[in-house]
Amino acid sequence: MDTPDNLNPYRYVSGMTRRESLKWLGLLAAGSALTVTAGCSKVVEETITPNAGHWPDVDIKPVTAKGYGTDPNMVIPPESPWPLTLTEAQLTLVAVLADWIVPKEESHPSASEVQVPSVIDEWVSAPYHGQQKDRVTILHALTWIDDESQLRFQQQFVALATAQQQAIIDDIAYFDKHTPEQFQRIGKAFLRFKDLVLGAYFCTPEGCKDIGYLGNVPIAGDYPGPTAEAKAHLDGVLAELGLSQYAYRD
Repeated sequence: MDTPDNLNPYRYVSGMTRRESLKWLGLLAAGSALTVTAGCSKVVEETITPNAGHWPDVDIKPVTAKGYGTDPNMVIPPESPWPLTLTEAQLTLVAVLADWIVPKEESHPSASEVQVPSVIDEWVSAPYHGQQKDRVTILHALTWIDDESQLRFQQQFVALATAQQQAIIDDIAYFDKHTPEQFQRIGKAFLRFKDLVLGAYFCTPEGCKDIGYLGNVPIAGDYPGPTAEAKAHLDGVLAELGLSQYAYRD
């Protein structure tokens, strides 16, 4: 998004097909167990004061659509296995927030430019337990952010000037043991949103390029085996697990 101080109305429009967003959903699901900031959440999870600060009472309708089932057709998958559920306003808010997390920098695209909001929409619309748990978290977070914007500046978040948006983001984006009580609950919810945005971004070809991930690259000639450094690390892990005697057997 490139609208100075958000003076011009902005509306996110997905440029991704359902087939593409479902592909990124699968990639994101495969890596969702290893979240970027999971350690930070565990540090303060036990100290959160649920009743501190305001928290929206959101009537979130459960997703009742069927999933792929136990034997999905991955060769010719259905175009739309379940309906997308984010409203236009929610999707636009996701796009604005995602671009705060991954802004455009020189040749590196922002999160919205690589269609991360569409992947988030696919994620929170999927009829699976993990995704539905995140759906509750994310929808509450989006509502809180607009409520906070109204309380502070009498406007919705997407209509705020950049400095006003940053004032809210700065209060919720750094979730640790020092986070004030009134921002702990939204801080934890925003942390999960941030995990999903970063996970989706780095699943894209642009995100992979950004971190220098090459993927499967053919090796010319015989496989040289692991480096001495990698082998030393593996030896250490095997020793810690008591599995050294089973290592390197044919």
